[in-house]
Amino acid sequence: MRAGIDSRRLAAVLIANGMLRVASAADGALVGFYLAHLAVQGRPVGAALVGALGVMANAAELAGAVPIGALTDRYSPRGLLVLGALLGAVATQLFGISGVVAIFFVSRAMEGLSAATSGPPLLVHLSDVTRLDPPARGRVMSFFELTLLAGVALGGLTSGTLWDGIQTSAFSALAGVYLLVAALFYWGVRVARPSDAPVTRPMAGLRRAFTDPLLRRLAPAWLAVNAILGLWLTHTAFQLTGPKVAGQYLVGGFTASEVGLILLGYAMVFATGVTAWGFILAYVPRVRALRIALIAMFFACLWLFLLNSATGWSAPARAVVLGLAGLSVMVESGFTPAALAFLADVADQGEGRGAAMGVYTLLLGLGNAFGAGLGGVLAGWMAFNGLLLGTVGLAVMALAALMLLPGVPLTRPSNLSTR
Repeated sequence: MRAGIDSRRLAAVLIANGMLRVASAADGALVGFYLAHLAVQGRPVGAALVGALGVMANAAELAGAVPIGALTDRYSPRGLLVLGALLGAVATQLFGISGVVAIFFVSRAMEGLSAATSGPPLLVHLSDVTRLDPPARGRVMSFFELTLLAGVALGGLTSGTLWDGIQTSAFSALAGVYLLVAALFYWGVRVARPSDAPVTRPMAGLRRAFTDPLLRRLAPAWLAVNAILGLWLTHTAFQLTGPKVAGQYLVGGFTASEVGLILLGYAMVFATGVTAWGFILAYVPRVRALRIALIAMFFACLWLFLLNSATGWSAPARAVVLGLAGLSVMVESGFTPAALAFLADVADQGEGRGAAMGVYTLLLGLGNAFGAGLGGVLAGWMAFNGLLLGTVGLAVMALAALMLLPGVPLTRPSNLSTR
């Protein structure tokens, strides 16, 4: 990082976000373990309650994203980040010490609001830190994406280990992690607002976030790509381990442990691509990077379609196609860091940065939900190939939305160039 960026504090903030994501993912899994434990003891607990609590957490996170983003334009990101981590600690501890269903819902709602605070305020802080260093912004957004991957990869492992070792005391252990996150955020987030930057009124920030032409044109692409993410996260495990389908080599061909290894391998390949993009974004315009990533997504679907049709192929032939798919995944991994960097660039040019981050955090959740539903329809119709068809369709929508960006008169910094 350049001299204007305090690397130690920035590293503390990114580590804290990674820990927060691990704790949040682990907490969700612990809820399942705990409710299963109560059911075995004869308590009236079932899958319907597990699902309802999951809906409550996600609904609270989505409902809080935009208001918290607007508050970030009014108050310090540090205060909101610390408050969110403390709220997560209370919510986690509350769930572990209660057997009352109403308290379960309160706890999960608090957990959802805690998760919402880790989006807009943190992105605004990272935007502040890299305001005068566009090349560093691309790297920082890539590192931010890596912390999210760490949460997905390690959350389930952490929860299983804690539950097997200390059972309900695992909630207290996670609450301690949240407290450590709060301390790291407090120490690491020390960027003051520029003296010439007026405090934004929340409603003015929201109006700007919804009316900025560049942000509106990025929104459909952002929604579509997050729908792709929700589609695969929701349905991959079932397709790979479920009933076999004639003519589809990948469907029903793996055990749960093998799927875990596949997902771990995917995360490692994706993380390698994100790391590389962190440096490439210093030299490639944001919108061009978005288009390159989407085009790579079409190739990834092509290779996976061929692999899914590989019944009777030799092992070396499958390995070649799998390698090509891995390379395509590494290229397509650049979409999210490029989109976040683009969003930060645009948001820097006016008021309402926090509101803009809140709107796009909301679109992330909505996209995941839409993708999960769409995947259910398409996978029920065409199994694994249905997921590929949905991905191609959503990627076409995203690419069409990005094509609109050059038609917007740009009065932005040079790193926003769409050429």
